[in-house]
Amino acid sequence: MTSPRLAVSTATGRMYRRDLSQPATVPSITTVMSVAAPDLSGWAGYLAATTLSEDSRLPAALQTPGAVRPLVREAASAAERYRDAAAERGDRLHNYAEAWALRALGQAHELEAARAKLEEHGELANAAHFEAWWHDYGVEPVAAEVTIWNATLGYAGTIDLVARIGGRLCLVDYKTRGVDRDGQLKRPDEKVIMQLAAAAQAEEQNVDAEAGRWEPWPHPRNPLLLAVALGAAPARTYLATEAAVPTYFAQFQALHAAWQARQIIATNPSALTEIAPPAAPA
Repeated sequence: MTSPRLAVSTATGRMYRRDLSQPATVPSITTVMSVAAPDLSGWAGYLAATTLSEDSRLPAALQTPGAVRPLVREAASAAERYRDAAAERGDRLHNYAEAWALRALGQAHELEAARAKLEEHGELANAAHFEAWWHDYGVEPVAAEVTIWNATLGYAGTIDLVARIGGRLCLVDYKTRGVDRDGQLKRPDEKVIMQLAAAAQAEEQNVDAEAGRWEPWPHPRNPLLLAVALGAAPARTYLATEAAVPTYFAQFQALHAAWQARQIIATNPSALTEIAPPAAPA
């Protein structure tokens, strides 16, 4: 996951601050959404078992006392390694997409460095598929990596791309996805609708992180919300239907309330007080 300048990683998730000199005060959109994160322990256990069973060193290790335990420890972290590798792969492609948009906007960019990083990892095909999507959809960028703030509810986030496509203002979120059995990129999880719906309720946008300068959100409240799957196959674009957006934002509001309650509970751990039996009646 990329790290916007005003974002701070904390023990309770990613938080945002108003400028670089201030402490973080509000959760990110994804931190709020993590309140309802699925339990992946079953998947992690399966991946660990599969990794161990496919380890070419296992047959020899079974003949040597104590040799299996290191392999078990290594396999136990398979899910973390898989997650980290996927995150790094996603960051590389996100960085390329951001630099591509900045160049199109005539702003400072590091497109060649981002491309070199993809080439280093054998991922130039990912860049080509992104570029094809950009041209096919006639993307007219308005802003890239825009940090937004909603003071009414109390959260912030960063939008991958604000653009005009087909004459309509769009908020775009890139999702790096793997390839399915048919050779197509897998669909994004539908919780991306919640993420985009929250972003669409932006009240301010940051224009200078160093100085902590913010401006009112300048765009209409009814943009198209697009999730674009990117990866080692042609990009796929998904539109959040107008009817679904209010429901997903209502879910986000409920999760935000749950996140706030969790913070209060965390700072008041002794909510149970032991009491004595009631006094006997006189």
